[in-house]
Order: sequence, then structure tokens, then C-alpha cells
Amino acid sequence: MTTPFIGPEAESVLTWTGLIAALEAGHRLPRADIADLFLYRGKDTMLDRAAWIDGLGALVKVGTIHPGNAALGLPTINGIVTLYNDKTGVLDALLDFHLITKWKTAGDSLLAASKLARKESKVFLLVGAGAVARSMVQAYSALFPEARFVIWNRSPEGAARFAAEDPRISVAPDLEAAVKGADVICTATMSQAPLVRGEWLQPGQHLDLIGAYTPAMREVDDAAMRRASVFVDSRATTLHHIGELIDPLASGAITEADVKADFYDIASGAMRRHSADEITIAKNGGGAHLDLMTAAYVVDAWRKR
Repeated sequence: MTTPFIGPEAESVLTWTGLIAALEAGHRLPRADIADLFLYRGKDTMLDRAAWIDGLGALVKVGTIHPGNAALGLPTINGIVTLYNDKTGVLDALLDFHLITKWKTAGDSLLAASKLARKESKVFLLVGAGAVARSMVQAYSALFPEARFVIWNRSPEGAARFAAEDPRISVAPDLEAAVKGADVICTATMSQAPLVRGEWLQPGQHLDLIGAYTPAMREVDDAAMRRASVFVDSRATTLHHIGELIDPLASGAITEADVKADFYDIASGAMRRHSADEITIAKNGGGAHLDLMTAAYVVDAWRKR
């Protein structure tokens, strides 16, 4: 039997609410076994991310990152996702790398926002104008139908192009003022130094931190981490792996005990805000177990179409 390849056409049968339900269900299964492998050749990188969840299946996600491809008119990131049957180990499906990455990344932060953001949130600040921010407009809109978006980007031209795509999006010329006026702040940049300052944060805000994914990257400062109730998608893939946690833990701004919950604590009710004035931060680490949960959801939805 030919192994099916599921590509971008699958988006027609996917919903953001369906995905976050699948992610929540996945975290009620036994904890995932996960492993990452990185290989480097100069500026080029190959990454292998693997996860196995008893009762769901196994996944390997392989990607190559070649910065020089841009000059050749080729995609910088290429890859494939393989999903294996939990009982037999047989290859169930091949999936488009970009499809799974898009839905996993945005779904991760949407699940956090569904638990931590105030239900009446209306003003969503997007810090960064790349593909992830575009996905978050779609994702947030599924849960917050009255959402309007403000975009801040290092390049004003990039922000203007982004805003031109949707009448609900406006450009923020000043980041500090935009942070102070937002209900939800979503950071999706490649910054290696904090952009959002803790002194700017207001009572009741929620922050989804997506961009920082290496030990050298930060999007918010220690003051923000200190002021907020901190949550993560997975302690195992964030606390000692991403600068957003490594640095404030090293400085003493927070301790590991200050990280209140991860997605495996949803069932106990620990992943929630405790008051309307509480400031909450959710760090999106995007481990391979979330790729697996997302891929399983995509395959199931595609088969039922």
C-alpha cells in the first residue's frame, strides 16, 4: 500500500479549535519520549526531532536550514515529517514539513492563550511580521472573534505590508506604547536581546513568547519574567534549553519553582490565571511531542474528510 503524502491541501479540513482539543487530549496520554539531533556544516544545519507517545504513535521530523538558498531563489528551510503507527511501527503518513510546523507552532500558543488570556481580550499585539505572526492572526481569531491586531516590526516597511493584508491589523510605530495598550502580546522574532520590558506590562495582560528557541535568544527581559506568572508548554524542552528561561534562572530573577505549570498540568487545573489583574507569560518551546500530536490530528482529519 502506498504511503500517503499529506500536503498544504489538508488545511481545508483543519480547525484551530480542533487542533487545541487534540493537543489537550495528547497531554492526557503518557508523557512523551523526545530527542533532538542537530548537525552543522558551516552556516547550514540539519535537525532531526523525534517523539514517541504510547497510545498515539511515533514521529520523526527532519529539516535542513540553508541560509544561502535565498540567493538561489530556493526555500531556506526544507524537510519532511514521518508519522509511524503506534502498534505496528508501520509508516502511516508522510506530511509536509511547513504544514506541521505552522499548525504546531501556532496551536501551541493558542492552547496557552485559551487557558491564560482573559476571555474578553480584544487587542492583540504582534511583535514581528513574519510567517508565525500571520499564523497567529488566524489562530487567535478562532477563539477571540472580536480580536483586532496591532503589528510592530523592526522594519516599518515589513509592518506596513503585513497590515495591508487585513483591515483588522494596524501598525504600531512605538513598541512601548503598543505593549501598554494590548490585552495579549505575542512575540515571534529572531531577537537575541529582550525587546519587551517588564516595566511596560499592565495588569491582566497575557504574553505568548514564540520566537526565542536557542540558548542565545531572548524576547522579554528579567523584569517581565519576575512580574508575571510563568507557564511553559513543556518543562523538559524549555527550562534548560532556551535563553528565555536559562537567563532569568541563572540571574535569580526566577526559580524553577516559579514556573507554575506546563501542558501536562492542564488536567489538574494548574494551567490557568488566578485573577483578572494577573500578568501571565507562556513560553512556547515547540517540542517534537507537539509535532506528533499535531501530525496525528492532521492525519485523522484528512482521513475523515
